[in-house]
Amino acid sequence: MKSKHRMLLIVDGFVNLILGVLLLLFPFGLAAYLGVPQVESAFYPMILGGVILGIGIALLIEAFGFPYQIRGLGLGGAIAINFCGAGVLVGWLLASPLDIPARGYIFLWSLAIIVWAIGGVELLTGSWKYGKFDS
Repeated sequence: MKSKHRMLLIVDGFVNLILGVLLLLFPFGLAAYLGVPQVESAFYPMILGGVILGIGIALLIEAFGFPYQIRGLGLGGAIAINFCGAGVLVGWLLASPLDIPARGYIFLWSLAIIVWAIGGVELLTGSWKYGKFDS
């Protein structure tokens, strides 16, 4: 596996792990601290946190399992997930006025930009194409 491809998988994997853990911590006061919208029930943020945590693990399996022929989530899937996730978040930020403090907007816009940028770098490298990740 090319080092550029592996590095993209690792960075994207760790970003997803962090986002997953943050969502899993939302019910414990993290949402209020970050200034992002809070929900009545912690069910959906925690389920989403588990899914995103799983995506992060799958990306790291792809990065580190290659020598053992273990596959996880490739960059093509990661690109789709990043663009969809960042796109939905930007849509909410632009179309629906949220009653949150400035720090919440800063956090959410930063998150959308970081996730979109990671997807953009992954897309531009072309390492998601078949044959591009072979040693």
